[in-house]
Amino acid sequence: MLARVISSGLEGVNGFLVDVEACIQNGMIGFDVVGLPSIAVKESRDRIRAAITNSGFPWPMKKLTVNLAPADVRKEGTSLELAIAVSLLAAQNAGAFAGLAGTLLLGELTLHGELLPVRGALSMALAARTAGVTDILLPTGNARELECLGDVRVFPAETLRQAVEHLTGETPLTAQAQVPYGELRSGSLPEHDLRHVKGQRIARKALEVAAAGGHNLLMVGVPGSGKTMLARCLPGILPPLSYEEALETTCIHSAAGELPRESGLMTQRPFRAPHHNASLPSIIGGGTKARPGEVSLAHNGVLFLDELPEYQRQTLEALRQPLEDGYVNVTRVSGQARYQSRCMLVAGMNPCPCGNHGSKTKACRCKPYEIQRYLARISGPLLDRIDLQVEMDAVTLEEIENGEPEEDTQTVQRRVTAARARQLERYRGERYFCNANLTQEGVETYCAMTADAGALLHRAVEQFHISMRAYGRIRKVARTLADLAGRDAIQRQDVAQAIQLRNLDGQYWR
Repeated sequence: MLARVISSGLEGVNGFLVDVEACIQNGMIGFDVVGLPSIAVKESRDRIRAAITNSGFPWPMKKLTVNLAPADVRKEGTSLELAIAVSLLAAQNAGAFAGLAGTLLLGELTLHGELLPVRGALSMALAARTAGVTDILLPTGNARELECLGDVRVFPAETLRQAVEHLTGETPLTAQAQVPYGELRSGSLPEHDLRHVKGQRIARKALEVAAAGGHNLLMVGVPGSGKTMLARCLPGILPPLSYEEALETTCIHSAAGELPRESGLMTQRPFRAPHHNASLPSIIGGGTKARPGEVSLAHNGVLFLDELPEYQRQTLEALRQPLEDGYVNVTRVSGQARYQSRCMLVAGMNPCPCGNHGSKTKACRCKPYEIQRYLARISGPLLDRIDLQVEMDAVTLEEIENGEPEEDTQTVQRRVTAARARQLERYRGERYFCNANLTQEGVETYCAMTADAGALLHRAVEQFHISMRAYGRIRKVARTLADLAGRDAIQRQDVAQAIQLRNLDGQYWR
């Protein structure tokens, strides 16, 4: 007696289809799972048996063999348990399970036969849709992840018995209603508003430019100057997540187990702020069981590193490749996984160990060599990858009480979205998606300057000993400033402001 069921597994953050084949035959009574299962999959045998019997179904007292194909790919996690249980039941009575054809089964089982949500449901559903699967049966706790998927019918179930009765046609489940992504996104509001940030004109401008061009940003300032508050406002002024970006972001968070239960597609850009004691694998990705790190969980969003010099040196250096390439390769004996990491880096730091160097109100207690040693924790190659570098001082009481009302998040977001739209139109058909993503070839092609703008930049390179990498990044920032102003060519004022927004190389790091 044979039966075949479609399920799926995870490889990194990508799903792949698994054919679950069950065979019941005479012989020594036993239950074996073959096809390169992990320890977790092997341990599920007792749980599957208990779930079947406690759901009121008979357990065949024969030799049971379940094969997981393809056999050369390791199967991790608990997403296959529902499919294994159904395949064993279908092998006993294949004619009764008419609904198995073209149906993907996902879910973890409890001893009582209840269905628990699994990691990476959206990734596995996308792989199934690509392969032509039309129906997906999965736990209720995963259903909202798929509410905007389209082209497939999603049937949420709470127990093994409900799933079996649906597949046999005894009590069909109701397909989940699909929600248009635009309707889902319209109800999301930013958590932090820029109108609450008083003063800090230069830093606010740097934040807007960073959002408009996708540039990395470093803020150096005394404690309490508003670095963290500004950073938390950044996701709100970025353009809304597109449908494709929402799918990518949700897939990563779901595969990492970071998606709250019964939550739907992510509609707001992620903001990740790991502690400076975080290990290298937790930031970059990897570990004993390879999983996405913070730089990948911030994909399509913001990675905020507060107190930048306090992070381990090797962790900061390891960030250089993901920031440059937009992905992380994690290699283990069991295989290799690639995690997307196209995020914006926003970093905050004090100007010295005590935090008061350069303050107008407090005296610095640090010795010159202590300041130099503190700043030396940030390497030149990492600084070269941070396009915008601004200094901040504490806001005065007069600025807070008597200052003019500040622009709110929505006003700034409209300008940022318009600038991004210009970039999308300019780079249509190219591999670029924003100004910060331009290669050296792209800079030469799309960052044309007027004669006086080019002359100003050349003088700045000679006077401030700007590296060639920093030279290209200043041109990218100037391109973004021109986009915000609606100009096609980079003018002198764009270059001047771009240099002003990157003036800490010579001031702090000589």
